[in-house]
Amino acid sequence: MATFNGFTQEDFDVFTIEGLENRMDALKSNVSPKLEAIAEELAPYITSLTGDEMHVHVAKHARRKTNPPNDTWAALASNKRGYKKLPHFQIGMWESHVFLWFAMIYESPIKEDYARVLDKHKEEVIDHIPADFVWSKDHTKPEGIPHKDLSKEDFQQLVDRLQNVKKAEILCGIHIDRNDVILEDRDAFINKCEETFKTLEYLYRLTKEID
Repeated sequence: MATFNGFTQEDFDVFTIEGLENRMDALKSNVSPKLEAIAEELAPYITSLTGDEMHVHVAKHARRKTNPPNDTWAALASNKRGYKKLPHFQIGMWESHVFLWFAMIYESPIKEDYARVLDKHKEEVIDHIPADFVWSKDHTKPEGIPHKDLSKEDFQQLVDRLQNVKKAEILCGIHIDRNDVILEDRDAFINKCEETFKTLEYLYRLTKEID
């Protein structure tokens, strides 16, 4: 089991390596073990936060046959066998940044029900999420929508889309620029993860309202 002692610029540069095989080799040897180590360290903390035992899943990118992945992650979910159908937490990276997410992605069979719960609690959700957090409606794109720029109408559109569009998703969390010094400091980064997931636990807790 690898240990995590901080990210380096070389970790981000993996996403500039040409070719599927070469990039996957670099991900497997350099980046994925770090993400797995972070997730393994955080699993007991998120288990205690949520009351659900969390299991670590590292992105395999197994379906890729030609194009190399532009991002990668480790996920924490309450099932040993998989995470994509469940509400889950992610620690991952693009070439430009690290992301920490609460995620409900398109494979989830409860996303329509979750949209209804979000709609019911929309005022609380908007108040609960800090200004420097971001939202995403597509985990395959690096961009996020800053919470500070999100109007009530914008949030309603996110929720309505989650309920009505088959491929819709909703993710919330933070982006940390690759040049942020916190990424080099192991303890500071782990603390940031804990602080972020403590905030995001509220969104996870709302899934419990689904019958």
